[in-house]
Amino acid sequence: MLSGVMERSSASCSGSRFDTARSAEDGADIPNIQISLVRSINRSDEECADMINWDELGFASVQTDFIYVMKCSLDQKFSTGALNRYGNIELSPSSGVLNYGQGLFEGLKAYRNTEGDGILLFRPEENALRMQVGAERMCMPSPSVDQFIHAVKQTVLANKRWVPPQGKGSLYIRPLLMGSGAVLGLAPAPEYTFLVFVSPVGTYFKESIHLVVKDEVHRAFPGGTGGVKAISNYAPVFMAQKQAKSEGFTDVIYLDSVQHKYLEEASACNLFVVKGNVISTPITMGTILPGITRKSVIEIARDHEYQVEERLVALDELFDADEVFCTGTAIVVASVDSITYQGQRIQFKTGDNTVSQQLYKVLTSIQTGLAKDDKNWTVEV
Repeated sequence: MLSGVMERSSASCSGSRFDTARSAEDGADIPNIQISLVRSINRSDEECADMINWDELGFASVQTDFIYVMKCSLDQKFSTGALNRYGNIELSPSSGVLNYGQGLFEGLKAYRNTEGDGILLFRPEENALRMQVGAERMCMPSPSVDQFIHAVKQTVLANKRWVPPQGKGSLYIRPLLMGSGAVLGLAPAPEYTFLVFVSPVGTYFKESIHLVVKDEVHRAFPGGTGGVKAISNYAPVFMAQKQAKSEGFTDVIYLDSVQHKYLEEASACNLFVVKGNVISTPITMGTILPGITRKSVIEIARDHEYQVEERLVALDELFDADEVFCTGTAIVVASVDSITYQGQRIQFKTGDNTVSQQLYKVLTSIQTGLAKDDKNWTVEV
């Protein structure tokens, strides 16, 4: 059951001792979650939030106030969750997520609207649906779309003061679904936890983006889990990222694992290649994550009379491209300055008068309420 644990005095800013949380529906204790809290002995929550310099906000974890937790067994459906103070969660050493990587995560953002007193979510139902697809692939129960959106809204409202001012950043929302039950043999866990936490964030890439193609390392394989947001997809790219950064690059582009000649994606974002009025992006066929920002950018580009092609995009096409850009929840839409392959650097057009910048402005205007949302993509919290 939930309990507060005071670990030590600290200069960090978060929670306090609290009582066991109960389901609003049936009064049952939420089992097996223990929150370990680290709290400042001399700073209030309000003081901590006020200390943030929104103009210098980066993309890193900031400890906020509350998380949302909901649990169910393998043969059940999720029902009611609860808000708990932000803190560490206790897991069995033999939990499915720790031993077999049975887990998924999502990422979406909340924005202050133009008036500053309202908060907008961007297409949360798409994240909920993508989590359901991933959960089926990973043999896990998943929240309904309504449960997912309710949990996200409740978490954002509980951490409302951490949403950056309009134009200064956003509140990054991280829903997690994991096999939290104990299991020793290779099998789905008997119990599952759906959890949502948030963190205020600024720009993901603060400097120009220089990518390198690694044709000897692959992010995903046909028949694998590259098309879902499984946690096990991400740690394997750390080595390639580390090497790329040591060589002065921002990130890695991965090729297909069969013919080794088609672009797939970067470590955590989708790719687009621009030539004239044609925008090409690798087709999602099970090895590429179907990004929600990707989907939105494709629709916006077509609305602006660009020809968008979802297809196999050969590495060789980079040599004749006008622009390359990346999309993702974290980076939104970001121009790529250069891509290096086998020692040859290819430069691309960047700056204000680019396709990527045009698409970025349209997308972010919708996300923040600056433009009319004719597509009903935003949801008020």
